[in-house]
Amino acid sequence: MSDALPSLKVERRTTTLRELALEKMRTAILDAHFHPGERLVERSLCEELGVSRTVVREVLRHLETEGLVDSIPNQGPIVAMLDAPTAAEIYEIRALLEGDAAMACAQTADAVLVARLAECITQIERAFALHAHQEVRELTTAFYEQMFHGGGRRVAWEIVQTLNSRINRLRALTIASDDRGRMAVQEMNRILDAIRAHDPQRARDAATAHVARVAEIAMAELARQTSK
Repeated sequence: MSDALPSLKVERRTTTLRELALEKMRTAILDAHFHPGERLVERSLCEELGVSRTVVREVLRHLETEGLVDSIPNQGPIVAMLDAPTAAEIYEIRALLEGDAAMACAQTADAVLVARLAECITQIERAFALHAHQEVRELTTAFYEQMFHGGGRRVAWEIVQTLNSRINRLRALTIASDDRGRMAVQEMNRILDAIRAHDPQRARDAATAHVARVAEIAMAELARQTSK
């Protein structure tokens, strides 16, 4: 009889059909396959996604909690509208939380974390060059997750995650604008330079300046869409 301890390894759960459909729908909204205000018809979504109506309803309910879908009485679910006041509030929250996280990260960051942040920026620059906008969004989220965790701001990151779908929807607007890739990389490198130099105030200023710039671009784009 073997004295070996039983394996504690947890078998990795396969991705469910609901999770796959949720990711497809989220990406479709972020990439403007479905437009703000557009009705989301369950029967059509069942055919497009190849899933049951039960799965579609679960996905739509989840997207409603993320702020990507609204349920309108007597009309049903639609893609949530993007409005300037909501966007402005999201950017205000981002500026506060990201500025604080950058400042905290600059106080504690070691060489390993700095290297990870630098690698994220390198990959973001590559993704911009390839016009891989979904990858840009994912890598940018990864950069901020590292920064928040590096500064010990884990609860703050949990708050950011509740807004992440709406943040990424606004990000989809800004990263598609002219020359945004080059400017975004420059702005993120300024944040990183301050973190590397252990300069908390400069890190905070760079992070809030970055948010201010993307807010400006998003507001201009929302105004342009409204005037159509």
